[in-house]
Amino acid sequence: MKTDTFKLRLQPPWVALTLLVAGVLLLPVIVVAASVFLSSGDIWQHLYDTVLAEYVANSLLLALGVGCLALPLGVIPAWLVTLYRFPCSRQLEWALLLPLAMPAYIIAYTYTGLLDVAGPLQSWLRAAFAWQYGDYWFPDIRSLPGAVLMLSLVLYPYIYLLARAALLEQSASVVEVARTLGVKPAGAFFKVLLPLSRPAIIVGLSLVLMETLADYGTVQYFGVATFTTGIFRTWFGLGSSIAAAQLSALLMLFVLFLIILEQYSRRQSRYHDTSTRYNRLEQKHLHSLRGLPALAVCALPVLFGFVIPSGQLLIWGMQTWRTSMDSGFFTIVMNSIELALITAVLAALLALAVSYARRQQPGIMTNSFNRLLGMGYAVPGAVIAVGVLIPFTWLDRHMSHWFTLLSDTDPGLLLSGTITILVFAYLVRFLALSLNTVDAGLAKIKPSMDEAGKSLGLSGFRLLRRVHIPILRGSLLTAVLLVFVDVLKELPATLILRPFNFNTLAVRTYELANEERLADAASPALAIVLAGILPVIILSKAISQSRSANA
Repeated sequence: MKTDTFKLRLQPPWVALTLLVAGVLLLPVIVVAASVFLSSGDIWQHLYDTVLAEYVANSLLLALGVGCLALPLGVIPAWLVTLYRFPCSRQLEWALLLPLAMPAYIIAYTYTGLLDVAGPLQSWLRAAFAWQYGDYWFPDIRSLPGAVLMLSLVLYPYIYLLARAALLEQSASVVEVARTLGVKPAGAFFKVLLPLSRPAIIVGLSLVLMETLADYGTVQYFGVATFTTGIFRTWFGLGSSIAAAQLSALLMLFVLFLIILEQYSRRQSRYHDTSTRYNRLEQKHLHSLRGLPALAVCALPVLFGFVIPSGQLLIWGMQTWRTSMDSGFFTIVMNSIELALITAVLAALLALAVSYARRQQPGIMTNSFNRLLGMGYAVPGAVIAVGVLIPFTWLDRHMSHWFTLLSDTDPGLLLSGTITILVFAYLVRFLALSLNTVDAGLAKIKPSMDEAGKSLGLSGFRLLRRVHIPILRGSLLTAVLLVFVDVLKELPATLILRPFNFNTLAVRTYELANEERLADAASPALAIVLAGILPVIILSKAISQSRSANA
């Protein structure tokens, strides 16, 4: 009887906590969705008559192109390194994840410096063949196909990561059955393993498409008019926050459509290994010349997605480090670290609270709001920035009014002019990373651990602090690192929301590249790339542990 009474008193605080966090962090999305009912005057009609069709067409073509290119770049190497052994295959298992550390806008700046008219490649061609500019044809990197290539090179690891993890989970038993029916190894992959891995591949593809629609730095630098560039132009060029919010709502519909399509495609399908025992997939050795094609297929994405751009950044960085490593640079580094660290720690704490609330009080409400919070990562940074700025500006205006009435002084912008608004936007965008990581960690803790803690008189926060947190240290550290690095790379939200005279590594890289000072942009870009290698190491280690566990 005492236990039942305790549970009744315990439930409301956990449910209230989930509702509070979800309500606050979902506010920007609600604001953007509600903007469709507001009037933007003649601006929306102007957008509809002039550029809206171009935004829609370019965004769709960009997503289609990146999806078609990133899919084979991710799936084929995952198949090769999982089922075959060839020269350098063990090194390529983790090296194929390295492009994930390279933000799309940084690789775009780097290849522009390499392939543009004044770049080393075209300069060498003119010198070698005594050509003048205009005597020869060379593909324009600053174009829609160029943006497709740049985004594909850095986003394919999402597909590779999930496809390889799915392949590692498959049992050799299903392949053995296919072989007894006369199916060759390649046929077994396409007829058995690929269909079984389809859900994971589709999830990876949906992540790639969401990141593509969210990109701003690459498409803006290449002059491709998409929804994200349109949001910036409408907000800062036309001065209409309502029209910018309405464009954001339209982009959000695209993202929602991708999520629904991904779930709909799997609604009646069951993809699981029906064997009753697990045997690790046997790896076939490709000796000498037979392994060279597999080596080439797996090495090319790493070469073009990480090695070449990183090498060029390093060369530029060595040329300009004396002028770039001034006191201003270290101030920017500290600004970036401060923002990323604050956001990462807060995201980990909120994720722990929300996930633990669902564990203590599972139900439709806590599960639904937990899932809604997990969708924040799918919302583009520019959309979140617009949704955050509108309510924060309204709140600032009213707070300033009441403060003036009470103290007869104007405090100015209390929230919008500080890093508070930035941290809030980052939390909306990246809480999903922490939430998924902490959820996975909590799922591994058996319910018997909770019962054992309760039998010792622990409950509520004491149970969390004494039992769960010590076990979750690895998951919490992973969550902090993943959010830390993603905040360092975030560009659109930072550009819109940063306080006056406040710079970050991502914004500084963008500013220098826009001024065509590509060599000067190398130092902040390298700092972001080096930080981005951290989650790559974590992900690679997680995959290796998955293989060991399944063995």
